[in-house]
Amino acid sequence: MHTVVVGTSGVTASDVLAVARGGARIELSEEAVAALAAARGIVEALAAKPEPVYGVSTGFGALATRHISQELRAQLQRNIVRSHAAGMGPRVEREVVRALMFLRLKTVCSGHTGVRPEVAQTMADVLNAGITPVVHEYGSLGCSGDLAPLSHCALTLMGEGDAEGPDGVVRPAGELLAEHGIEPVELREKEGLALLNGTDGMLGMLVMALADLDMLYKSADITAALSLEALLGTDKVLAPELHAIRPHPGQGASAANMLAVLQGSELTGHHQDDAPRVQDAYSVRCAPQVAGAGRDTMAHARLVAERELASAVDNPVVLPDGRVESNGNFHGAPVAYVLDFLAIAVADLASIAERRTDRLLDKNRSHGLPPFLADDAGVDSGLMIAQYTQAALVSELKRLAVPASADSIPSSAMQEDHVSMGWSAARKLRTAVDNLTRVLAVELYAASRAVELREGLSPAPATQAAITAVRKAGVEGPGPDRFLAPDLAAADAFVREGRLVEAVETVTGPLR
Repeated sequence: MHTVVVGTSGVTASDVLAVARGGARIELSEEAVAALAAARGIVEALAAKPEPVYGVSTGFGALATRHISQELRAQLQRNIVRSHAAGMGPRVEREVVRALMFLRLKTVCSGHTGVRPEVAQTMADVLNAGITPVVHEYGSLGCSGDLAPLSHCALTLMGEGDAEGPDGVVRPAGELLAEHGIEPVELREKEGLALLNGTDGMLGMLVMALADLDMLYKSADITAALSLEALLGTDKVLAPELHAIRPHPGQGASAANMLAVLQGSELTGHHQDDAPRVQDAYSVRCAPQVAGAGRDTMAHARLVAERELASAVDNPVVLPDGRVESNGNFHGAPVAYVLDFLAIAVADLASIAERRTDRLLDKNRSHGLPPFLADDAGVDSGLMIAQYTQAALVSELKRLAVPASADSIPSSAMQEDHVSMGWSAARKLRTAVDNLTRVLAVELYAASRAVELREGLSPAPATQAAITAVRKAGVEGPGPDRFLAPDLAAADAFVREGRLVEAVETVTGPLR
């Protein structure tokens, strides 16, 4: 099994994906263990002094003015975890919780938190055992970290609350730890606070969304190319020299992908045949511009994610010179903004895909295709309601594009008076990515059927490979009306699992 070694300098996106989705094992580097021990020594020295230090010998948030005596400090750390584990609503997905815990461990291992090495090792042991704390949908404002979600994870380290075992069954966390020979941690000064104070949940969801969108944007280039073929459009608008004079990198990549997919097609270039067109509709002609803008948005989001993956997010932090200083690095604004930005790009990509689908089904705009791609229009409704479903998904995506990060509700008696709502931005982006997959699956379903209805003209080898593969996956081609939901579900799985991109790349080579 793949092993990820956590050091002091952060982790990579591939590390996050390996742990969250691939079940990779985790090891702490010797450097990390040494840094943990050194920072812990600084915290313990400060804890022994009479002067109050935030997070070490004081209360938290609006209660930070109280100096906590030494005999109450262990209780203080337990209490912050218990009281902050106040999430509500449905459970969060296992991969999100694993990413959340792993990224918190990344910051702990930086040597800036003051947590003991044994606490970090317990975090790794819990992940390696396949134990997943029960984390709920609501409870994070994206400031002072993803507090409630991280608190539920810390509760599991203490042997309290509920967690899911490797068998998928939810049980008391203490039982699961005992079965795997893991001793619950007894938190000391600052440790409870250090386990809660990070942007880890929203960052983990950003990393996973970027991985999913990388595949989906390639899928969108393929479905757009299929639609262009089905509509007998021209591929001249994809010429590299046209995109070179507006040198947005994403636009150039999308155009290059579409051109590669359409190489060798007999269906393109017929826009001047029976019903001459000077230009194709925007949804066809401007596909690289819209998909390309989304790709460039992803590039910016990836830069933010890389910076955050290299960060140590905690408050207060232990500095190399021995100071323990309060700060505002836990504020989720940098991550929240790009999560919202991506949701806008996703909604627009879905919207243009839906417009192409609608054009394929409308006999007045499809350039010779039967109404709704039906076998016997009137007796058969064809794909009429598949487009309704797609339109409903796009409408939902537009609502999901409303930014969460533009909102703020003060908390903690106005001490935390401006928050990022980054967790909410991440949660709605996950839904948006799911819905984009479904929208592209409907376009694939319609466009592949439409291409097959163009008898006498052969599609490009790459689009033919896509059609052949999707038919083998159980998505049926043209014919009389049938129960559509299973076909659409199979098309969704085909896109979601990356099989559309794989099929095309057997002909084109790697897409950009």
